[in-house]
Amino acid sequence: MARVLVTGGAGFIGSHVVDALVERGDDVVVLDLLHPAAHAGRPDYLNPAATYIWGDLADRSVVERTLGGVDAVCHQASMVGLGADFGDVEAYVRHNDLATAAMLHAMHHRGFAGRLVVASSMVVYGEGAYRCPSEGLVRPPPRAVPDLRRGSFEPRCPRCGAGLIAEAVTEDAPLEPRTVYAATKAHQEHLCFAFGRATGVPVVALRYHNVYGPRMPRDTPYAGVAAIFRSAMESGRPANVFEDGRQQRDFIHVGDVARANLLALNAESTRSAAFNIATGKPHTVGEMADAMWETFDQDAPPPVVTGGFRAADVRHIFASPSRARRELGFAAEVTFDEGMRELARASQRSPVRRAALRGPVRA
Repeated sequence: MARVLVTGGAGFIGSHVVDALVERGDDVVVLDLLHPAAHAGRPDYLNPAATYIWGDLADRSVVERTLGGVDAVCHQASMVGLGADFGDVEAYVRHNDLATAAMLHAMHHRGFAGRLVVASSMVVYGEGAYRCPSEGLVRPPPRAVPDLRRGSFEPRCPRCGAGLIAEAVTEDAPLEPRTVYAATKAHQEHLCFAFGRATGVPVVALRYHNVYGPRMPRDTPYAGVAAIFRSAMESGRPANVFEDGRQQRDFIHVGDVARANLLALNAESTRSAAFNIATGKPHTVGEMADAMWETFDQDAPPPVVTGGFRAADVRHIFASPSRARRELGFAAEVTFDEGMRELARASQRSPVRRAALRGPVRA
């Protein structure tokens, strides 16, 4: 039995990691802020077998009190999503970067010598991988707003202007974060790998793709697309699908993501590395909305393709999970159809208080 600290263990993904660790027989300690942008209070799904400490990860003294006897740290705590606007920049940097730095400082001070697994994201890549028929592999620049306004959503070759073919991105692709959230996730990775190089601690960064499943937060601007669609349907509104609905993503069930964390915590290799946590089977956003709606129990209008867009969004991003399969023994088990049927009926986390979204954060 190992003693594992899970930061953000009351959240969507973190709580599933906690459940999996407890089921395995580990002694689990959770440190969570219960950030008001994601939580209306203590959720009702908390695992009674875990020990919960409510505090701010950015407070090094709080972190140090959680590290006693800890064999491994599973760092899930983050503000996620695009946020409301650029005014969220300080909050993202504080809760993602400064908090991670405080955690690593505390681990260094306590002489932590276990294993560190950090939740990263596909957003660190920016756009996915693309191939031009004549130029080979290329990296298109961010899409121009005038193009998006006239419905030209597909990126073009930056060299010849030809249409591009999207491919699965690998972990060797250069990082090109294009939002505040993406920049903080890339920085989290860099900080954790720097800590690993300085201390000899093995560090594994798991680059999650589009995670969905039970306990997703609802009615918050920080939620992902699956949660937004599910909330709309539950409220009797159509899911509004941006662009033409053909943008490709890799949707992965939260149970598979939790299992990937356990495999990373148990890996025999001491090599520090990043891994795509994905199914390897992309679907379009429109397909996801349709699949959820078709199995939704309540009356809701069908999804609507709006042609709208968010300038910060990328067009296609899906991954090759080959490295995770080869080195961690990970392969997604929940199929897209199974997951969408469950998602249409799954409970979501209670809605947050709107007034709290941009208000002060207290431990």
